[in-house]
Amino acid sequence: MIKKEEALQYHSMGRKGKIEVVATKPCLTQRDLSLAYTPGVAQPCLEIADHPEKVYEYTAKGNLVAVISNGTAVLGLGDIGPAAGKPVMEGKGVLFKRFADVDVFDIEVDSKDPKEIIKFCKMISPTFGGINLEDIKAPECFEIEETLIEELDIPVFHDDQHGTAIISGAALVNALELVKKDIDKVKCVFLGAGAAGIACANLYLALGVKRENIRMADSKGVIYRGRTEGMNKYKEAYAVDTKERTLADAMKGADVFVGVSTKDMVTQEMVRSMASNPIIFAMANPDPEISYNDAKAARSDVIMATGRSDYPNQVNNVLGFPFIFRGALDVNARKINMEMKLAASRALAQLAKEQVPESVSKAYGGQSLKFGPEYIIPKPFDPRILIWESSAVAKAAMDTGVARNKVDIAEYKIQLENRLGKTREIMRLMTNKAKSNPKRVVYPEGTAERIILSARRVVDEGIAKPTLLGMWDNVQAVARKLDVCLDGVEIIDPREYPKFKEYAKKFLTMRCRKGVSVGDEERLIRDPNIFGTLMVEFGDADCLLAGVTQHYPDTVRPALQIVKVREGLSTICGVYVLILKNRTFFFADTTININPTAEQLVDIALLTAETARYFNDVPRIAMISFSNFGSVKAPETDKVIKATAILKREHPELVVEGEIQADTAVAPYIAEASFPFSAIKGDANCLIFPNLDAGTSCYKLVMQLANAEAIGPILVGVKKPIHILHKSLTVDQIVNMTALAVVDAQYAK
Repeated sequence: MIKKEEALQYHSMGRKGKIEVVATKPCLTQRDLSLAYTPGVAQPCLEIADHPEKVYEYTAKGNLVAVISNGTAVLGLGDIGPAAGKPVMEGKGVLFKRFADVDVFDIEVDSKDPKEIIKFCKMISPTFGGINLEDIKAPECFEIEETLIEELDIPVFHDDQHGTAIISGAALVNALELVKKDIDKVKCVFLGAGAAGIACANLYLALGVKRENIRMADSKGVIYRGRTEGMNKYKEAYAVDTKERTLADAMKGADVFVGVSTKDMVTQEMVRSMASNPIIFAMANPDPEISYNDAKAARSDVIMATGRSDYPNQVNNVLGFPFIFRGALDVNARKINMEMKLAASRALAQLAKEQVPESVSKAYGGQSLKFGPEYIIPKPFDPRILIWESSAVAKAAMDTGVARNKVDIAEYKIQLENRLGKTREIMRLMTNKAKSNPKRVVYPEGTAERIILSARRVVDEGIAKPTLLGMWDNVQAVARKLDVCLDGVEIIDPREYPKFKEYAKKFLTMRCRKGVSVGDEERLIRDPNIFGTLMVEFGDADCLLAGVTQHYPDTVRPALQIVKVREGLSTICGVYVLILKNRTFFFADTTININPTAEQLVDIALLTAETARYFNDVPRIAMISFSNFGSVKAPETDKVIKATAILKREHPELVVEGEIQADTAVAPYIAEASFPFSAIKGDANCLIFPNLDAGTSCYKLVMQLANAEAIGPILVGVKKPIHILHKSLTVDQIVNMTALAVVDAQYAK
């Protein structure tokens, strides 16, 4: 439960409120200033004057949405006015940006007159690519939205109406599938005839519910034909010939209840009077029309959704508006029509049937999420929603002729994935490389849940041919518990492997002068880590991935003992790929060498450059020190100077600089001002640290303070592909590391 003091502190700490404006172009020099403002800004102005459509090319209009409210229907707070509603509108901006990378200006309008609000929106429309109407009471909101849709050529969307409709519509489709009921035969009861209630009914009609099967009730009771009290033209559309007058009357025999009203309006007796397998969407916030526990106590066969996050099936509008606007903006749509709303609902419904990523389960306290009565709509933090929903909306806009721009949907999905972070863009490259020639990957920790889930994924995605080590019955028991089919996944019990005796004999030959005595070999190679490494060494697997259940040194040791360091190298090393918004860095050594020699630093630099090339980056190497180009003389800097000299002499094809401080290596303005002679102009991407202390501290600080995404650690320098999995890696990250291991094996071949 959020306390008042916590909420007030959150909104007031540091910079007040929740949003800020951030420049997207540099403004550090006089030239930058001249380009950003006068005289340079005149050029795009003149282009737009001659070609108005170019406003989308030279300004932020195409990614900018206005959130407009007059504060007359704020959340569950009612008419609190525009200023009091501003925290909600700022929050809306945060959600737009966080979930779909859409920029927002929130604008609170001090008027209750629909005509004034319409006029205001029309006057500011040249600034925006779309308008999101928010927390404006009914029926005024209907008039405002309808007029603006008709008179403007940018998308206008009243989220209080359509957001709830779209999300609950997805839930309805899936709930009906689970209870095996036809949408055109179910009786639906709506409680609440305001913006959300009318919009839900409209969308449900479009999904296939029959008008004669709808009952709508408000504070005066059921809306029936001939009723005059509290009516308007929007309610009149749902007036039916019926003798039902109260909500209790309407609920008898109903298949579906949709509540967008106030708390405690539905009793357990009403729930018991519904048809078999009733579907209840009690969406009043913060307290539903009937609590989850009361509904479940009344009927064990009920499928329940609420607006709350502490119960299953939260109908949360954040599943809709960011992604709907993303799709509409990206095809420069003139409006958001019913077909686009239906596409959004259907995309969400279909996504709920897909296997849920482990990262999503972790975001919700490790819940087991699987399509069923308690999981009929995706969770808001599922990153796939952006790709599924926005692309569906964009396609519907093109199909119905409201899109000015055409996009290739397959390419557009890739663009959407890139918005989720540069890591996805990079890993898609690696994954595509892996799929082009999948290799045999052995996982020694064959009974680990994350490994089994990852093996299923790599088979389904065509990334690799996985082998799990472990007793067959034990591996299958864990798979059954996870409801994972292991078709296409090889399971090997080392003790029963046909080459077990041969491996034991070869292992003894390798290690007989390293402490292994006759009779020890069979016992030792039963260790799956050693056995898996032998499989790679003798060509029965192409690469190995291990480490989710064991310490890093215990995983590395067999690789060094059996596969060993590549010829011509003095060491191996660990590389972390750190991805910031606009730059990718390769940090080394971060896992292996405590205090490398100059010669080892040379090898670490060469291996890191090789890793950068795997990722299609041109290596620019900075040999990091606490000194800049001889500014401090010390033994610690001498080895860095020596390593730099060797690299420049023996590898003139590489861009290398050192000894150099970390900020000089990555900040162009420092290099330009103080070290114009440097081969690195603040543009290094490979940072080679003088010892493990520096490397480990640096990559962990960057991950935390700069919110960098990380790939790794990538073990490089071993003769054959052996890769270590950090204990904390998720299934998604293990799949990514598998793709890297396969690409490594491709290069090794």
